[in-house]
Amino acid sequence: MVTLHPSSGDPFRFGTEAFYAALGRAFVAMCAVVPFLFLIEAVDQGLAFGLDATAGIIPQRIDGLDGVFFSPFLHHGFDHLYSNSIPLILLGTFVLAAGARRFLWSTLVIILVSGLGVWFTGSPNSVVVGASGVIFGYLGILLTRGIVERSWWNFAVFLLVGLLYGWQLVGILPTDERISWQGHLFGLLGGVVAAILFRRRRPAVDGPDYSGDTLRLP
Repeated sequence: MVTLHPSSGDPFRFGTEAFYAALGRAFVAMCAVVPFLFLIEAVDQGLAFGLDATAGIIPQRIDGLDGVFFSPFLHHGFDHLYSNSIPLILLGTFVLAAGARRFLWSTLVIILVSGLGVWFTGSPNSVVVGASGVIFGYLGILLTRGIVERSWWNFAVFLLVGLLYGWQLVGILPTDERISWQGHLFGLLGGVVAAILFRRRRPAVDGPDYSGDTLRLP
């Protein structure tokens, strides 16, 4: 007798212990990120470093290009940071739960696409800071992943995120001169790109799919 165990697919599929463990770890990790951002803001304000002006993105100026990497960690006051905290934790948790490596590479792509988009198209008389571009990037990942990975779990996340934050898509339009709609738009596009680049590919299986059942051969 030979017992074969065909691949059961994604080990982190919905309903498994691995899935819930990954989701829990991701939530704890994202909850740790936000206090770090608050610490940066507290130090910046307490010591009057003025990091917003010196480390933010200054569009179309070479001395403002380094802000592409620094600006997501900076905010224009605690109110700005408060407004970004909850969506950053929630959306980041779902993105991180799919894998730390994919999360890090996806975040890097979002930062680059969003930051460079702001630098090329923003007003040279402005300074842009905040994690909003990353948040819209995570939104783009979650909205795209359900399509490119053809997973019912990702489709469920798509619907949940759409119901909770779909209204924020208006932020990609130039409705308020105080808000960098370019950062939102290019962050969303960066998330779409990251979801496609780092999608989980299903392994090719020759022959019938036994859906994880045990096949016994004489």
